[in-house]
Amino acid sequence: MSTDKLKQSSNWKTDPRYQPSPRGDMEGDDHPGRCERWRKALLCIDLQYLGCAEGYGVFENHRKSGVTEAAIKYYLNRVNETVVPNVSRLQDSFRGKSHEVLHSRIQSLTQDGRDRSPEHKQLELHAPPGSKIAEFLPDVTPLEDEVVINKTASGVFISTNIEYVLRNLCISELFIAGVLTNECISSAARSASDLGFKVYVLSDACAGITEELHDAALLTMQDRYATVISTEEAIDMLAQESHSDEDQGPG
Repeated sequence: MSTDKLKQSSNWKTDPRYQPSPRGDMEGDDHPGRCERWRKALLCIDLQYLGCAEGYGVFENHRKSGVTEAAIKYYLNRVNETVVPNVSRLQDSFRGKSHEVLHSRIQSLTQDGRDRSPEHKQLELHAPPGSKIAEFLPDVTPLEDEVVINKTASGVFISTNIEYVLRNLCISELFIAGVLTNECISSAARSASDLGFKVYVLSDACAGITEELHDAALLTMQDRYATVISTEEAIDMLAQESHSDEDQGPG
């Protein structure tokens, strides 16, 4: 090995873009672990029939759960009339800028759900593989070749390999939308922030079971674990990206 090559191989770890493992979006083989371009990603959480549609999953026998009729009506209306349209707009914008769109959902590995977390067993949350309640809502369903992460706990970071996937994709900024604001959204935002991602929570693209819980969760996250912005603000942010960044694509 030449002196120059030896010096180069011994110093690449000092490069601020270096990631020890896994490897990211690289150019050439001389700098293993380097992300040449950092990316944004939209993470859409649990927008599926299980917890978002009247007559399915959580809302099949929901009136026995003790949740008030007013809360149920508020939540389902917000999902249908606000969250889904805004997430659909966000997905179009991220795809248009060649940024990643990822989807997480509740789905077990087994038909009987024996692999579920104790939390989901206690809550009787179970979406078997291939079931209707595991399907994404039609207007926000993944496109072909988009990443889908299956989970059986509230926290997508603690219960899946999503951090590994995001590092491989060279994601540094994570935009989070979906349900529930005070549960799975909050958990994802906190974990992502602790792991060093720049986190944005889309205030009008997520929902809690009540407006009070939604607002309280956003207030807790704001300027601590995430920057809370609107769908319009996120779309404007993407629109301001330079043409050179846009033309590079996801690699």
